[in-house]
Amino acid sequence: MPKSKAIIIGAGIAGIASAIRMAVKGYEVDIFEANTYSGGKLTEINLNGFRFDAGPSLFTMPQYVDELFKIANKNPSDYFEYDQLEEICRYFYEDGLRLTSKADLEQFAQEIQEKTNSKAQEITRFLKKSETIYKITHKVFLERSLHKLRSYLHFDTIKSIFSFGKIDAFRTQNKANEVFFKDPRIVQLFNRYATYNGSNPYQAPATLNIIPHFEYHFGAFLPKKGMYSIITALVKLAEDLGVNFYFSQKIDEIIYSEDKKFKVKGVKVNNVILQADVVVSNLDIWFTYKNLLKKIKPPKKLLQQERSSSALIFYWGIKGNYDELGLHNILFTKNYQDEFNAIWKDQIITEDPTIYINITSKHLKSDAPKGCENWFVMINVPANKGQDWDILIKEAKLNIVKKINRVLKTNLENNIICEEILDPRSIESKTGSYQGSLYGNSSNNQFSAFLRHPNFSSKIKNLYFCGGSVHPGGGIPLALLSAKIIDDGIKFE
Repeated sequence: MPKSKAIIIGAGIAGIASAIRMAVKGYEVDIFEANTYSGGKLTEINLNGFRFDAGPSLFTMPQYVDELFKIANKNPSDYFEYDQLEEICRYFYEDGLRLTSKADLEQFAQEIQEKTNSKAQEITRFLKKSETIYKITHKVFLERSLHKLRSYLHFDTIKSIFSFGKIDAFRTQNKANEVFFKDPRIVQLFNRYATYNGSNPYQAPATLNIIPHFEYHFGAFLPKKGMYSIITALVKLAEDLGVNFYFSQKIDEIIYSEDKKFKVKGVKVNNVILQADVVVSNLDIWFTYKNLLKKIKPPKKLLQQERSSSALIFYWGIKGNYDELGLHNILFTKNYQDEFNAIWKDQIITEDPTIYINITSKHLKSDAPKGCENWFVMINVPANKGQDWDILIKEAKLNIVKKINRVLKTNLENNIICEEILDPRSIESKTGSYQGSLYGNSSNNQFSAFLRHPNFSSKIKNLYFCGGSVHPGGGIPLALLSAKIIDDGIKFE
């Protein structure tokens, strides 16, 4: 009896995870990717002897990656290794304050008590709340579909519903953090976690305070060969399971029967129809409807929701070593609310942006030539709505260099050896993310979790959706969970 056939559209991390899970189920699986490489946003850049992880730079919840090897009866360490970080991030403030968040929470809390007006117990109390939100929500909101009745028939779902008031959905993240922390600089530090899914802490619900639990409870990690090795390891696993990868192959259309009940039949690529029993789209849901499901009426309200923020990234080869910087670094703006107003209200870039600098060569020496460092320099910016990005990028670069010079007391412009830039326009063109938004829709209201597109089509049987633009959201852990939700759903079809 021939195997059932699954076709995956897009070789982002969620698409590869879906392919692995389908192969484990016994499907014959083909992945079609429009680019010449796999990984989507999680890719790499090689430039003049420097290597950069081009997209996500923080690795949390590694158990979701390990699980893909375990369900395939493979040893994860045969494919992929990572180390837990003792130091999570270094924070720099304009008033001279410098903090280092440690994996050892007692050390971190004590440093905050010694250097700021906040007390150690404020950190302990906050992270306890973060853990509570996680325990209430992860099985219901993160690991199951919110759009199928059976998800609500579990006992833990009923428990979570009765505990809904504890997830802090009815005040903003900033309002909650102003209550938790006496020192506004620590409020700012924990408001930053809204940017992990492209949202605004002055609008987004305090439910987003779940995110620090991922770092401070489960830990922050670094793959021994860089973030892109997550992709190369998963591609190797998929190929070992018989998955076929087809690159530079852009899908033209999703094909389905148009009888009384629509059912997926396959895809059209290069004007050739390829049959499939199951199709999974890892393409941004907006482009899936616009380009691949043109005859299906799209869910307008869902697709018209506010998109998440985007990013402007400078990949700089830097001459010299900056000892005051670590792997992850944040140089905060003086006025955080002004920065978010610029992004969300004015749709521009503030003159004083918060700067994130990731330097993997601090740990992975081969990522930069001797005596040099590879700087991934990112600021949060609005999604692309037709702004003059050439002017915005030119101004932003000047402001970023000026701020780094001021905070670190250096002359950075003399040490930039080489440069590559990623902006909202190129994020959209390279990764298929509508308007260059990094995480699909924003989470700037308390019902955002319920407003993401489900992981299945309600109109076409055996058509599924994964990745950061659908439930449960963006970022590596949630993208992997979107593939798991599909896997669990297929069991019941």
